[in-house]
Amino acid sequence: MKTDDFDYYLPEELIAQVPLKNREESRLLVLDKDTGEKIDDKFYNIINYLNKGDVLVLNDTKVIPARVIGTKEDTGAVIELLLLKNSEKDNWECLVKPAKRVKMGTIISFGNGELKAKCIGIGEEGIRYFTFIYNGIFYEILDKLGTMPLPPYIKEKLDDQSRYQTVYAKNIGSSAAPTAGLHFTKELLKKIEDKGVIVTYITLHVGLGTFRPVNVEDVTKHKMHSEFYSMTKETSDILNKAKEEKRRLIAVGTTTTRTLETIMTKYNTFKECSGWTDIFIYPGYEFKAIDSLITNFHLPKSTLIMLVSALSSKNIILDTYKYAVENKYRFFSFGDAMFITKINCK
Repeated sequence: MKTDDFDYYLPEELIAQVPLKNREESRLLVLDKDTGEKIDDKFYNIINYLNKGDVLVLNDTKVIPARVIGTKEDTGAVIELLLLKNSEKDNWECLVKPAKRVKMGTIISFGNGELKAKCIGIGEEGIRYFTFIYNGIFYEILDKLGTMPLPPYIKEKLDDQSRYQTVYAKNIGSSAAPTAGLHFTKELLKKIEDKGVIVTYITLHVGLGTFRPVNVEDVTKHKMHSEFYSMTKETSDILNKAKEEKRRLIAVGTTTTRTLETIMTKYNTFKECSGWTDIFIYPGYEFKAIDSLITNFHLPKSTLIMLVSALSSKNIILDTYKYAVENKYRFFSFGDAMFITKINCK
């Protein structure tokens, strides 16, 4: 299986640069994962495709202002850090630009020295390990000095930082938003619950594993970066009961999907747990947890388009993406949504 097999043509003007004024006004493309049947709709009508008893699972991670720009104390060179993973206390794994300027012992200063980072380890592909030095509360300082880590394909400035955050974001720790959830409003979630759909949450802190490009020709040779996940007993009980009663589990986003599939693969059931996952889902994978998926339109040749191809098929997904391009859907983080399911499934 080749990485190039998951390529498709995308005009640059279809890459959404800003979020819509109203979250739920995004377009929705409903796709039958088995037949390829398509329905064009609006996201606020997602409720029409959900049934009483369905379980909707969302990722309640909260994005931190993970991009910070500082200077090397010895030379004054400008260095950018993207905080990826909090390993312990004040130690973080970071993606660095330019990484070649940062050696063991390098100290980077941010703001007026309110925050400093000392390099304590060297990783591959621009990864460095730092211990942060500061007085006060780390996340308050980060709020002051950092910015939201928008993907590189978004060139426009985000005026309202909360728009790169889901309305249900709760647990601090992500370096990127679980973007499928950006379409939901509190009002829409209330309507969904009022219909009898059960809404529950997991946490996966989105890091490099989600958005690192696939740089190998053979898909199976790609290695995912590990990301932290957790599930509560309340959620595990809801999911296990739904499975027993053969009710649909609908994941909101690929991060939720990866968490649910990781836990089911590891334990053959859902349970209260936490850990690190580097699960890589691509065609040939047999889904053990989810039935349907709400997601966005993903980058060509990415692990995410491979995941959705596994849920449906590569041919159906690429045909659907061609259809979306022809019908001028908006792509990527601030773009429109897909619901990959079985249409008319009751």
